[in-house]
Amino acid sequence: MIDVATLSVIRRWALREQMSIREIARRTGLSRNTIRKHLRADADEPRYSKRISPSKLDPFALKLAGWLKTEAGRSRKQRRTVKQMHADLQALGYTGSYNRVAAFARLWHEQRQTAQQTTGRGTFVPLAFGCGEAFQFDWSEDWAVLAGVRTKLQVAHFKLSHSRAFYLRAYLLQTHEMLFDAHNHAFAVFGGVPRRGIYDNMRTAVDRVRRGKERDVNARFAAMVSHFLFEAEFCNPASGWEKGQVEKNVRDARHRLWQVVPPFPGLPELNAWLHDRCVALWHEIEHGKLPGTVADVWAEERAALMPVPRPFDGFVEHTKRVSPTCLIHFERNRYSVPAPFANRPVSLRVYADRLVIAAEGQIVCEHQRLIERNHHGAGQTVYDWHHYLAVLQRKPGALRNGAPFLELPPAFKRLQATLLKQPGGDREMVEILALVLHHDEQAVLSAVELALEAGAPSKTHILNVLHRLLDGKPAPAPVTSPQALRLTVEPQANVFRYDQLREVRHAS
Repeated sequence: MIDVATLSVIRRWALREQMSIREIARRTGLSRNTIRKHLRADADEPRYSKRISPSKLDPFALKLAGWLKTEAGRSRKQRRTVKQMHADLQALGYTGSYNRVAAFARLWHEQRQTAQQTTGRGTFVPLAFGCGEAFQFDWSEDWAVLAGVRTKLQVAHFKLSHSRAFYLRAYLLQTHEMLFDAHNHAFAVFGGVPRRGIYDNMRTAVDRVRRGKERDVNARFAAMVSHFLFEAEFCNPASGWEKGQVEKNVRDARHRLWQVVPPFPGLPELNAWLHDRCVALWHEIEHGKLPGTVADVWAEERAALMPVPRPFDGFVEHTKRVSPTCLIHFERNRYSVPAPFANRPVSLRVYADRLVIAAEGQIVCEHQRLIERNHHGAGQTVYDWHHYLAVLQRKPGALRNGAPFLELPPAFKRLQATLLKQPGGDREMVEILALVLHHDEQAVLSAVELALEAGAPSKTHILNVLHRLLDGKPAPAPVTSPQALRLTVEPQANVFRYDQLREVRHAS
């Protein structure tokens, strides 16, 4: 085998010094045919034919290539790994190593990528959008400190395709009700609704991806689209460049917002800050393709947007059965329901920030929604003591240790501590609590506080004060009396006066 240095010497002797082939062969020890072949090649370095060595994988190469092509068409989470394909080849009789299969897979992916780039799939066409034509939407995962805890957030990103005005809103979950709430806020901030919305194939919108642009759209998502009167358009799978503006906005937001976000006590405060920062950045960022800032172009585009209708009632409905303890279960937490609905089915309407319970066509009660990211605890129980008053009237003894009544207002607690020391105090306290079913709770609390201040904490006195408060009558003025009464004529202890009265009566 000849190396580059030897070839250089042979070429210099033959072409520059005109040395004969015989003399060169004598000096180098190479055959004259080898010297002639390299001189005819007119190359600066020797070239050798590629060595072809048989491999144990050769009989299975077509099968493996077919598997790789099939897996490339699947979603990332559903693809088989190379180790799994190696195990499947072994089941078919392959006795070679895993490294040979991995090398084949790497080479196949490199060739496929090269083919895609040369056929145009690696190149893109710049897109242009008219005023009010479209917006793009995407989710991202980011972090912020809420109530002193570093919290993982699901962030909804909206971007108007023409003006490039953007809006962010953070949630703890990526569910239907969060998606609907984000649209309500985004269209309110943009001041209108574009004609089209561009999405990827997220599970909260698409139930099934069919061939081409055909999609089985989720019913609740379709209801939202119909409410806002825009056309939903979905990208091809694994084709994020079809909504490249919002994809870029996700990356830009990480250094514009999330790297400088301060700690907040809760999610509402964070979203208020995000709203203000987004609108402020519109005035700071130049549009790039059109003169002026993003805010300047947005002001022009706003006139082309459809006016925002009323907010979409974006709840997700579940049917729940109320337990004998007047509770329903949702996301590992428990919420109280009025006692008349115990052991009965109710409708639970889940919103982004609250839960609404309905039954018999009416709203029964409402709770703030609790979302816990810790899946190891037992969850929390949210009581409303008003829901248990009907049970309490039949079982007044439950007032002493009833869990829902641990959260009574301070005035009721002071009154309870006084009445429970008296015989029949349980019953009297229950009757006072039941007043909130017929009168304003604040008025009842004011009456209780006045009765406690007067030192007469009884049901009769509280009812008297309550009626005066409801009628608007002032409290009666206090009666002032002297410390002692003094008579002008002091009485005398004279029994003869009694005899005189008897004699006068007898004479008459």
